[in-house]
Amino acid sequence: MVDNGNTYAERVSRLVGWGHWFAFFNIIAAMLIGTRYITQSPWPDTLLGQVYLAASWVGHFGFLVFAVYLLVLFPLTFVIPSRKLFRLLTVCLTTVGLTVLLIDTQAYQSINLHLNPVVWEVLFSDSSENVSGASADLQHLFVVLPLIFLVELALSEWVWRKQRKLSHKHVGRPIAGVFFLCFISSHLIYVWADAYFYNPITSQQSNFPLSYPMTAKSFMEKHGLLDREEYLKRQQENLGEAELVRYPLEKLEFSRRANPLNVLVVSVNNLRADALNAINMPNTFQYSLDNLSFNNHFSSSNDSNGVFGLLYGLPTSYASSIKAQQSLPVVLETLENKDYQVGLFSGDNFSDPIYKEIVFNGLPVIPITPDATTTGDNAAIDAWATWVQEQGKQPWFSFIELTTLDDFNDYSSNSGNAENDLISNYQQSIKSADNELAHLYQQIQTLDLSESTVIIITSNHGTEFNETKTNTWGSSTNYSRFQLEVPMIIHWPGKVAGQYNHRTSHLDLSVTLLQDLLGVSSNPSDYSSGRNLFDERARKWILAGDYHELALITNRNTTVIDKFGNYKLYDSEYKRLRDENPALPVIMQGLTELQRFYTKSQ
Repeated sequence: MVDNGNTYAERVSRLVGWGHWFAFFNIIAAMLIGTRYITQSPWPDTLLGQVYLAASWVGHFGFLVFAVYLLVLFPLTFVIPSRKLFRLLTVCLTTVGLTVLLIDTQAYQSINLHLNPVVWEVLFSDSSENVSGASADLQHLFVVLPLIFLVELALSEWVWRKQRKLSHKHVGRPIAGVFFLCFISSHLIYVWADAYFYNPITSQQSNFPLSYPMTAKSFMEKHGLLDREEYLKRQQENLGEAELVRYPLEKLEFSRRANPLNVLVVSVNNLRADALNAINMPNTFQYSLDNLSFNNHFSSSNDSNGVFGLLYGLPTSYASSIKAQQSLPVVLETLENKDYQVGLFSGDNFSDPIYKEIVFNGLPVIPITPDATTTGDNAAIDAWATWVQEQGKQPWFSFIELTTLDDFNDYSSNSGNAENDLISNYQQSIKSADNELAHLYQQIQTLDLSESTVIIITSNHGTEFNETKTNTWGSSTNYSRFQLEVPMIIHWPGKVAGQYNHRTSHLDLSVTLLQDLLGVSSNPSDYSSGRNLFDERARKWILAGDYHELALITNRNTTVIDKFGNYKLYDSEYKRLRDENPALPVIMQGLTELQRFYTKSQ
């Protein structure tokens, strides 16, 4: 029987007091579990960064646990006056909460993401066990669930018996003040760090689960605490601030036979794979038949960042970190270490920042000055030919960017149908690019380079003319094969000409050059997300993406995942599949690949 009057009020009062102390000890427990996030995150290298980490650790978990108590358990105090039932319910909820927190720490350790429905499904799918040991480790955490329950039950009883003694110590308010001070100060510090791009603090934004640090740039600007022009200037200067990457993961080992050939890489920008045919590109089509042609080849991005994957062998998501660290591609560093000369040529002098700011950062670019009688691309080819003759017997690496297809809209067609005009312009531009390549082939023959040079002809990305029927044109709009599939033609002295139909990727080129040309024997996973182009084993997926998304392309469908673990699934024709789920091993591998090269400590 439930008592009425003062008995009810006293019972509720005591349950409220017990709840506060029980919440305090669970804050301590959550903080202890939360140290796993700290050990798996980069350690701040400044004192202020370390102060913020400590304050946010105390304040965040204090707020998180007390908020759950205040919003869930405190109202139940008045609904469930039975102390035993209320305490049992509290113990059960707390046990579940701490267990979920433990699981989240394991997810953060394994794939650097906090729990969401997709991550949960990935981690506990039986099929994920074949991809990573994370699933098994997480399932082992449930072994401690009964132990947590027993500890919480004992803590519940102990706090109930010691409640009066704890209250008489008068330490409740000072403790609450410490948590409140840490919570407020951590958010105020982050407000300043966000406005002034203080990376040792802003890089900690996602360390803890359900963490949403406060920002107040508009408020600060309104009250004269932030100068907008200075802020925009700092924003431009700090666009490259990002997590550090360890690239390569291990020092390269050289125990294979090297083959010191010259290397020429030609990127015909914006060239889709099916443009390589006998009608539109007769010269290059014949060149592909006479050499090595990879007929199922994908760029690593649907925009100009495809060249990043081509030379670095990494997903585009690492580009901002690579830019901040000013790290050259491993393949270029290795070539330079082996005394290769480097020559860089572009029809538009590498106008895209991806080249000068990241891929070729610090390397000399040969300026191109076309005249009225020649195109920029032909001028680049002629300048390259002159440069090659100057190298003598010194081995060299050169890169030529042909930009004719970037400006295919400049052609004039007046059929009255905009779509037909666009396609017609593109086809005319393709023929111009083929003529430029024919000029290059002639220069190669004149300079007698065929027996001493690896020649690679490819593109940074493809282009679409609404083949997916989703009103998408050009590039950088989706991850369909029209925007990702590009030619990959290789002339390699000593290798027999052939047509390869297995799926390959831009991420594979650096591995191929390092292994077959430079004698690297290290595991490709130490320096790339790709593998050797000539490895014809079936692969589960091809990887592409930009700064914010990752696309995993299988034979059957394409899974697009953002950095928070949310996904969309498309079929082979890039039609949205809303009622199907992607293969969980594919998601796990993709999420892992997005994080694999980031450092765990500084």
